[in-house]
Amino acid sequence: MEAQLQELKTEALEKISASTNVKELNDVRVAYLGKKGPITDLLKGMGKLPAEERPKMGALVNVIREEVTASLEERMAILEEQAINEKLQSETIDITLPGRPVKTGNSHPLTRVVEEIEDLFVSMSYEIAEGPEVEKDYYNFEALNLPKGHPARDMQDTFYITDEILLRTHTSPVQARTMEIKKGEPIKIICPGKVYRRDSDDATHSHQFTQIEGLVIGEDIRMSDLKGTLQVFAKKMFGDDREIRLRPSFFPFTEPSVEMDISCFKCGGSGCNVCKKTGWLEILGAGMVHPNVLEMAGYDSKRLTGFAFGMGPERIAMLKYGVEDIRHFYTNDVRFLSQFQRTEV
Repeated sequence: MEAQLQELKTEALEKISASTNVKELNDVRVAYLGKKGPITDLLKGMGKLPAEERPKMGALVNVIREEVTASLEERMAILEEQAINEKLQSETIDITLPGRPVKTGNSHPLTRVVEEIEDLFVSMSYEIAEGPEVEKDYYNFEALNLPKGHPARDMQDTFYITDEILLRTHTSPVQARTMEIKKGEPIKIICPGKVYRRDSDDATHSHQFTQIEGLVIGEDIRMSDLKGTLQVFAKKMFGDDREIRLRPSFFPFTEPSVEMDISCFKCGGSGCNVCKKTGWLEILGAGMVHPNVLEMAGYDSKRLTGFAFGMGPERIAMLKYGVEDIRHFYTNDVRFLSQFQRTEV
């Protein structure tokens, strides 16, 4: 049995030395020291030996097992170090190589336009006001000089939830709510947000779109103040060489009311396919706040006046970026959105 043990020891040490990787070494450990290995079998067979030989053979088996275990640990340390060195060599990074461009997320074109408009008006001391998209009929229509049955309501056909609750058709209800809260105090706000109308979706219409409205109320507010404000807006959004013109129009909540056009930025006013040969592009509607709207909100229309305006960021973004179909803003087509993406190194 002693000769058998020495032979196992020699065989195990040779296989340990011959192991070239951690897996092979683990296989040797299991083969010789595992529960079914020959050294373990010899320990189990100690009971068959004469009583006087058991201590000697038991001590010898333990010595051999310890030598094999020590050899395994020594070889394991060598192989693990070799594996680390090989990995370091194979995964070396050349830090002198130029970095790869990383595509980053970016603002949606509509978000860009809204934020640009907000920044402009905030710089002019306007406050940003927001309100609910699910609105009462009173604030959406009645408080804005559009009583029930008024024919102008047909132009803003919307989605009703009940007879008195609807999805707002413009952000004007935010103006009505703000006037009600301010209780006769001066106001200078813009109201951005989503609005809804029962339009058939096509290249220039959508049942859901974005709107930004502005409202200024105070003493001695005149049409000239409105024109100057809109002129600053047009030049900021479309360039310093833009001219504006105001055309008479009708809105129930303003009197007088106007439509504002800007000179075509493509042809400079000479006429092209963008402006339909007119030299002008329609941008927004505006006017002086109707006395009825002021009175319903608790303002003294003889002492205070104001102006209001409303614009569609989609319309502005389409002109600014040359987009021909409003639906591109809402379909989440990566091919479209990637045109507005930044690449940073």
